[in-house]
Amino acid sequence: MMANSEVLSEVVFQQSGVFIHTTHGESEDDVLLEGRVQLVKKKRGEYVEWVPIREGGFSLPQQDQDWTMVNTVTYQKDHQSSDDNVVVNPPTAGAAAPRRNKYAMSYSLSDVKTIRRSKQNLGWSYLVFILKDNVAMPPLHFHDGGSAAFVHVIEKYVMLTKSPNDSRLYIVTPNDTDALSRSFNELQILRETSSHVVSQFMKDPVSATMGGFSKVTNFFKDAILLPINTHRPSDEYADLMPDLEGLSVNLQAEQGYGLVSQSQIRLGERPNVERLNPMTEAEWMRFQDKEGRINKVDEVLLRIFRGGLAPSLRKEVWKFLLRYYPWNSTRAERQALRRKKEDEYFCMKAQWKTVTEEQESRFSMLRDRKSIIDKDVLRTDRIHPYFEGESNPHLDTLYSILMTYCMYNFDLGYVQGMSDLLSPMLIIMDDEVEAFWCLCGLMDDLQLCMNFDMEQEGMKRQLIQLNSLLQVIEPKFYSYLQSKESSNLYFCFRWLLIHFKREFTIDDIIRLWEVIWTQLPCKNFHLLLCVAILNGEKDIMERDDYDFNDILKHINELAMQISVEDILKKAEGIHLQLTNCDELPSMMREIIGLEDRNRGGGDEGRSDCSDSSIEVLGDGDPSIQ
Repeated sequence: MMANSEVLSEVVFQQSGVFIHTTHGESEDDVLLEGRVQLVKKKRGEYVEWVPIREGGFSLPQQDQDWTMVNTVTYQKDHQSSDDNVVVNPPTAGAAAPRRNKYAMSYSLSDVKTIRRSKQNLGWSYLVFILKDNVAMPPLHFHDGGSAAFVHVIEKYVMLTKSPNDSRLYIVTPNDTDALSRSFNELQILRETSSHVVSQFMKDPVSATMGGFSKVTNFFKDAILLPINTHRPSDEYADLMPDLEGLSVNLQAEQGYGLVSQSQIRLGERPNVERLNPMTEAEWMRFQDKEGRINKVDEVLLRIFRGGLAPSLRKEVWKFLLRYYPWNSTRAERQALRRKKEDEYFCMKAQWKTVTEEQESRFSMLRDRKSIIDKDVLRTDRIHPYFEGESNPHLDTLYSILMTYCMYNFDLGYVQGMSDLLSPMLIIMDDEVEAFWCLCGLMDDLQLCMNFDMEQEGMKRQLIQLNSLLQVIEPKFYSYLQSKESSNLYFCFRWLLIHFKREFTIDDIIRLWEVIWTQLPCKNFHLLLCVAILNGEKDIMERDDYDFNDILKHINELAMQISVEDILKKAEGIHLQLTNCDELPSMMREIIGLEDRNRGGGDEGRSDCSDSSIEVLGDGDPSIQ
């Protein structure tokens, strides 16, 4: 006899009033079949199940009115929808075995590739589940509402990412911790046990990947890329249409990566760009009035963007770029602000400095953050003269600033990579308080903190935007990356996370960052820098036919080999190339902050595809207000 643990299932969602369309009998008329949809949690995983309560206009046989068999071991009593979780038990031994209705269907969430929802104001909302073998399951029409709630429950068991090309399409990625464990075991990441590393990755993906992100990419590749030449047995889905098995969808478009074909967008010639010499002290003084206010801020920013700053100016001008000093402040106001900010800093520093050992023994979060910061400080830019040598006091300053930032931002605290962002600021400022507030400006006002949020929405959004840009700017190279299973661009993760800090020398990253901080010539200029770097490497990759691992290895070996001036010129040229294109899609214009020339007066019909966060709209669903 089968053990109860093997037959029990938990219904975590159930909604009645869910219809499908089919034909019935010889008339071939369109018939609405009423049923209920469930998300059932089983030992083998989570399953989407739809069970009819009527067959066309005819009642089901008596045995089907009481029990409807949805798979070989799970039965569901026929009753109205409930928001409560239900444990489903089979009929008692000796009861007549219920027959399976031919229209019932059940499929695992792990087999779902994408979910498409209906347009707004189209009547009843519906959801279409498309499986990994390109079979589109029949649309589920939610006549009584509940489609949004269903999607929200599904999000608890898989990761849903909005397609950058279609706001109604969600890409499904399994939360496959077993696959991640296998990947860590095989690669021996960090020489730790896989269970610890997996939990670390799920809790904090940035920390788990900063030291060896290319190794972790195998997990993402296995989880996201679809199997090739797989066919679902026809008896595993409902016999609703004679040609259902032959129905296919455009794989590229459904994944959300088929933005536009090369023939649809013709970019003009890429202009050659020349850069200027750095801004001098004399130029900087000409932008100030007699009380020290900065005039013509737009001209100042443009000048910095085109040439950077003379080294002697950085300690002063960076405070403006990083929002420590307001541009319209006088010298006297800045002195007063400096005293105020100094008091605030040392007040926050005292909060962690005065914690006793006994208190710390009951404060696990503080202990953990101190431990991580201590380890990171000891390996941050130690070959640079400012941090080299044993017992270097600048390491203590670096440690103090990062610990104090944990007091400033309790929610975020410290995440690996922040020490990389701070070290050039401390080198330039050579002052604990000023370096701290510059770091705060970078994280808050310039919004780099979004790179370190636990949900990684900021990083996901940037990778999707970069993917879209590359399709238009380098379509041939993008197709090549697709053929090598590398179009997810995860090898750019480190570039985006800490704004290229580990790809350049300290002197070069200082020059690059002050240009990026001007936020010119467009929004997301750092993404164009990524495209510029890839543009310089595409020929060797394609010529030598690099495979997935070769591409990862090549990108990792670019560190300290890239010319900062070359990529700045190339990225600005790419920006001009895009700006001059009248056929640029609205989504592309939005990514780089251009006004849409082709759009009318309103935003009607426009979808915000730059945001990868999930937002399920009502689509006429009565359950959504």
